[in-house]
Amino acid sequence: MDQFKKQPRLPKFAIPKRYDIRLKPDLSACKFAGTVSIDLDIVAGTRFIVLNAADLSINPGSVCFSPRNSSKVFEASEVELVEEDEILVLDFAETLPLGLGVLAIGFEGVLNDRMKGFYRSTYEHNGEKKNMAVTQFEPADARRCFPCWDEPACKATFKITLDVPSELVALSNMPVVEEKVNGPLKTVSYQESPIMSTYLVAVVVGLFDYVEDHTSDGIKVQVYCQVGKTTQGKFALNVAVRTLELYKEYFAVPYALPKLDMIAIPDFAAGAMENYGLVTYRETALLYDEQHSAAANKQRVATVVAHELAHQWFGNLVTMEWWTHLWLNEGFATWVSYLATDYLFPEWKIWTQFLDESTDGLRLDGLAESHPIEVEINHAGEIDEIFDAISYRKGASVIRMLQSYLGAECFQRSLASYIKKHACSNAKTEDLWAALEEGSGEPVNKLMNTWTKQKGYPVVSVKVKDQKLEFEQSQFLSSGCHGDGQWIVPVTFCCGSYDKKKSFLLQTKSETHDVKEFFSDSNKSGIAHSWIKLNVDQTGFYRVKYDEELAARVRYAIENKYLTATDRFGILDDSFALCMARQLPLTSLLTLMGAYREELEYTVLSNLISITYKIGRIAADAKPELMDDIKQFFVNLFQYSAEKLGWDAKQGESHLDAMLRGEILTALAMLGHEETLTEAMRRFHAFLNDRNSPLLPPDIRKAAYVAVMQQVNSSDRAGFESLLRVYRETDLSQEKTRILGSLASCPDQGIVLEVLNFVLSPEVRSQDAVFGLAVSKEGREVAWTWFKDNWDLISKTYGSGFLITRFVSAIVSPFASFEKVKEVEEFFATRTKHSIARTLKQSLERVNINANWVQSIQEENNLAEAVLELAYRKY
Repeated sequence: MDQFKKQPRLPKFAIPKRYDIRLKPDLSACKFAGTVSIDLDIVAGTRFIVLNAADLSINPGSVCFSPRNSSKVFEASEVELVEEDEILVLDFAETLPLGLGVLAIGFEGVLNDRMKGFYRSTYEHNGEKKNMAVTQFEPADARRCFPCWDEPACKATFKITLDVPSELVALSNMPVVEEKVNGPLKTVSYQESPIMSTYLVAVVVGLFDYVEDHTSDGIKVQVYCQVGKTTQGKFALNVAVRTLELYKEYFAVPYALPKLDMIAIPDFAAGAMENYGLVTYRETALLYDEQHSAAANKQRVATVVAHELAHQWFGNLVTMEWWTHLWLNEGFATWVSYLATDYLFPEWKIWTQFLDESTDGLRLDGLAESHPIEVEINHAGEIDEIFDAISYRKGASVIRMLQSYLGAECFQRSLASYIKKHACSNAKTEDLWAALEEGSGEPVNKLMNTWTKQKGYPVVSVKVKDQKLEFEQSQFLSSGCHGDGQWIVPVTFCCGSYDKKKSFLLQTKSETHDVKEFFSDSNKSGIAHSWIKLNVDQTGFYRVKYDEELAARVRYAIENKYLTATDRFGILDDSFALCMARQLPLTSLLTLMGAYREELEYTVLSNLISITYKIGRIAADAKPELMDDIKQFFVNLFQYSAEKLGWDAKQGESHLDAMLRGEILTALAMLGHEETLTEAMRRFHAFLNDRNSPLLPPDIRKAAYVAVMQQVNSSDRAGFESLLRVYRETDLSQEKTRILGSLASCPDQGIVLEVLNFVLSPEVRSQDAVFGLAVSKEGREVAWTWFKDNWDLISKTYGSGFLITRFVSAIVSPFASFEKVKEVEEFFATRTKHSIARTLKQSLERVNINANWVQSIQEENNLAEAVLELAYRKY
């Protein structure tokens, strides 16, 4: 049996064709029993059958194999569950006949509380605490519910039967065929599914209400939620119906199942999961409350629903062959979700907001410890860690770059033919490139391999010389080190106007381009004065570095509002990245930021705010004596937009203004702006007296909560106690996460420790603890000590899921000293595991980058004078 151990993939002796699964969950004892009969095709002479199983008790007497063309039944002589490899090895003592047969297995398991496999989630009904049973199988946890070939390429059909309490709702991927009530229990049978992968099988059993609608071609769509919350499901229902209709047109293939259920689960590790026909969600990603949800919550629901429904084609109908190609699922669903949201809500300018996705991808991919989009996976424990900004955000960004290069129509046509060709089957990245190459006639494979098979991305430097532009590419690393990657870069640029645009493929290290044609004979000096913007509309996944002369012209173009919002965003974001990499002085970055003082566009200001947070933390480590002036400068930056927006919503204002108001006021509260803190407290007290007070609508609540926590300390805890009371009294998940995200911003270390202990208490669902880890700069050390003291509990609770990686990165990454790197390495030397190895390396790299950045800022000569001038400049 040893030959099957420590292998990344299952042997190919037997191919599953159909599963007949029967499950009986016991919700009070938190256990389940089950049987599975698997139609197999034995394709190689073997006495062994090897499949996946984990955390299950197998009944050895139940294991048998019955060939189709024989009356003989083969009983297993040995049954071994190898927990370390999550495999079940069945030895039948004699060679099994080739061809079709049925493998039967009986088993039992525990409804765990780890939000993976077949697990339990808790909810309250009429004041009584109850359990529901839920599945979460992606990436590799179907094996915790029933023995199976738990690999995406092992597609089969599934016939599911459930024995459940008769008063409960029982859902699965397919519609119910028959329901037989037998006293306190009922047996529910479902239609057999189309061919699909194990990670998409789903079962939910509990007490639910629902709202329903139909698409124009008759697909029944239902949103399930806890009893009494159905009105909160209506927005997502409307989005789902319209999105299904859009995707049917866009992909030129109809939705494959007769129904689509979407269900809100109180305990859920990810944001949502695209199970075929039964999509599961966190409550915050599906439910929208007109009175208590913020505009940002509404947008989140729309984009997540659009993302999960995109998977019904990209992932479910056409599935990645192995986890190396996970990005095909996630990058595409992310990109298409923006396409759908833009179609449904054009006023949200969602493609401008897409830049947040690109930035997250660029930030992670600027690390030496990043990974290629296509990443080798050799152990099931490694899969969780690649559900990250590379697979989702870099993936989506290179798709957008390619679509921009090939053109929208050609891209859509080629996608439709890819889906038709690989429907009900599996595909690799190369299959997609082949379809796009065939549809466009462009060398897509050659171009895109440079983006998916190597990690990182380039920075394209540009300078003017003799009426010509000189372009040069080199790998960008946030550490400032030199990488040796080279890419085929789709470069676009404008000179002095968006009408004067040029594009080319930069295939070598450097290239020179004549730009005389942009300027008339009478204006030959044009290039000497015109602004030049590379990577027009930020469609390319790369950074741009301008020489000093061009950088000054671009700053002038920003101040005079010549550039689009996407380009203003790109210049700011690239400059911040270059400053972190010590290729641009902080003085230059702060001077550039001054050009944004009249910025009103949501996405640009949102990024400006997050950059001020990061600079504030680094500057406090490097030059604490300058912090008052730096904060004053940041307050000045936001005054213009804060005064324009005010505290109260204007009649008919845009969705984006509603989102921006909350972010600007939160930023001013974090900066200790007195007027903001005072007004926030006034409104918070009105809200405590009346939770429906118009003085504190959902869009500005987070700002008020942060303001409250800025003023809390160990001797004045009233605001903290009040927020905990609001947390305990609300049953809206969005409100709870808003509060959790504010508590640890308190500068008082004693309060931060209390908050962190609260986060691990039973009052906070395990899925939500990570929201409470956003600690103030003053709380970093306290958080690290707390993390070490509670490591065993954190490790046990979050074990091998991806949430444990959030703990590691949130606690470790904010530090900025080489000593801390050593300390963290020493702590983890005896505590590392597959599921955190990559995240730990990335977090330590970030600390090293911060430490180098601090040193470089300390060595800047005229920083103090520049900051003073910026802080008190009169405009």
